[in-house]
Amino acid sequence: MRCQSKYEREARSQGYRLIAGVDEVGRGALFGPVFAGAVILSLDRPIRGLRDSKQLTPDRRETLSHRIRERALAWAIAAIDSFEIDHINIYQASRLAMRRAIEQLQPAPDYLLVDAVTVDLSLGQRALIHGDALSQSIAAASIIAKVERDACMRAWDQVFPQYGLKRHMGYSTEEHVAALESFGPTALHRFSFLPVRANCPHALWNGYPQQALLFPAEPGETRKMAACR
Repeated sequence: MRCQSKYEREARSQGYRLIAGVDEVGRGALFGPVFAGAVILSLDRPIRGLRDSKQLTPDRRETLSHRIRERALAWAIAAIDSFEIDHINIYQASRLAMRRAIEQLQPAPDYLLVDAVTVDLSLGQRALIHGDALSQSIAAASIIAKVERDACMRAWDQVFPQYGLKRHMGYSTEEHVAALESFGPTALHRFSFLPVRANCPHALWNGYPQQALLFPAEPGETRKMAACR
């Protein structure tokens, strides 16, 4: 898959001018917030090398994140913490983080390119599967969100060094699960995720509130939510 500006050009051909790419990072992690980035790239200040943040080395992500913040027409980052994730589920928390990032953009966008999902805003938008590998705007959003989240994990690693957060960034690795088995979860772990709850001696999470289940879910989301009860 080529990361290019095809979808941005298509939106401009329809009359849109301020096209924001939007993506989230940390959806599958066991610890901490889910982050989202939103970026309106400048036609006058292109950035070479934009691609899915997962395909880049940490150093390259840092370099590109700096260039995005410097050259983009607008950029913003938002996060939803683990408490809210456990309240409304990770799918809805990811969409909410995206919406909050978009709402910070100045100037405001008139069209959205979003990785895989739609956002609850009355704006023209297009959900692109693997959007961070296809659209430069979405790739830019994934990069700034990933760099910000990794910095957050490194900071929390200093508070909770026994979990190895700076190495696995809060994801469900063997090291992380072993630490949960040895030390139990912190208050910043996501108790709606089974590996966290299974290693907690206390019943701290009893399922999503009924109103949280009324939100529309992506295909398979109901099954996944039931599986983590």
